[in-house]
Amino acid sequence: MCVVGARPNFMKMAPILRALAAHQPPIPALLVHTGQHYDTDMSKKLFVDLGLPQPDLNLEVGSGSHAQQTAEVMRRFEPALDEYKPSCVLVVGDVNSTLACTLVAVKKGVPVAHVEAGLRSYDRKMPEEINRLLTDQVADRLYTTERSAADNLAREGIALERICFAGNVMIDSLEASRPLARAPAQTLRDHGLDSALVSGAYGVVTLHRPSNVDDAATLKHLLGLLAQVAQDLPLVFALHPRTRSNIERFGLQTMLDPARVALLPPQGYLEMLGLMAGAAIVLTDSGGLQEETTALGVPCLTLRENTERPITVEQGTNTLIGLNGEALLRGVAEVLAGHGKRGRVPEFWDGHAAERIAADLWQWLKP
Repeated sequence: MCVVGARPNFMKMAPILRALAAHQPPIPALLVHTGQHYDTDMSKKLFVDLGLPQPDLNLEVGSGSHAQQTAEVMRRFEPALDEYKPSCVLVVGDVNSTLACTLVAVKKGVPVAHVEAGLRSYDRKMPEEINRLLTDQVADRLYTTERSAADNLAREGIALERICFAGNVMIDSLEASRPLARAPAQTLRDHGLDSALVSGAYGVVTLHRPSNVDDAATLKHLLGLLAQVAQDLPLVFALHPRTRSNIERFGLQTMLDPARVALLPPQGYLEMLGLMAGAAIVLTDSGGLQEETTALGVPCLTLRENTERPITVEQGTNTLIGLNGEALLRGVAEVLAGHGKRGRVPEFWDGHAAERIAADLWQWLKP
């Protein structure tokens, strides 16, 4: 039983389901969507873009506080577990659905495999960090994306035999989708925007973390920095619903010049991949984009003080800058001068991580 709940999960699960089906013998799987992300732009289109089958079950949980959402996923997932009696529950990432379904399965004696285990920001103010910590403590099989993740797990008392270094399934999706990526100019035209904005060098922006967008002063500071960057480098800003709502709520709509900043709604996977692949730089607070820009060789400035993906900084194209305006402007200037960080693609970020997971799962689960 494979569980997805939110946008980042879809990119991770798509190659896993393909690898389970392609394994010899095939490993039967049932896909459960908790409905944690239920917006059409952030859910249904991604299933199409990624070649994900329609879920066998949709729990339609919807939004709510962390406590409400986690509890509701648990309440709705338990009957499904009882009905289908899977030999294993496979969860990915670090969203509320990941932890909720793990807790239900473990308490009912069903083995749990966690894909993307061992990542740590060491910032417990992030809800995702709590989800990661607790899921890894009780899951039975832990698949890691980078070797340092095993060190994190060992420090938390997790036995080495529970851990398997498989690589990064996010990159499996990226490599499979590269030939299908949508041209940036077409994406802008689709939204009635001037495609000339991406005819030369441009940057891509995403912001969604509560610490960046829920406080009026912080969001105003960041938009002010983006306005400065846009004077030298046009930007394409894919607006998360939370971010768009807060910009309107705080009266900040006029801070970005539409002639220099293209404001888009949430994008499909193929549109976002095309935008990133063609960008001179990406400015983000997203964990997934840190990984994808490293795989694409595109410099990334992360607007956070920490990252649970340190390999993107140590080996990849990522630089942590927090809310430091000077560092942001300097980083953009370096890119425009041709000196942006390029890095290298980490070990096992090769498009075959899901195949390694399927092979290990078969050995782990078979009678």
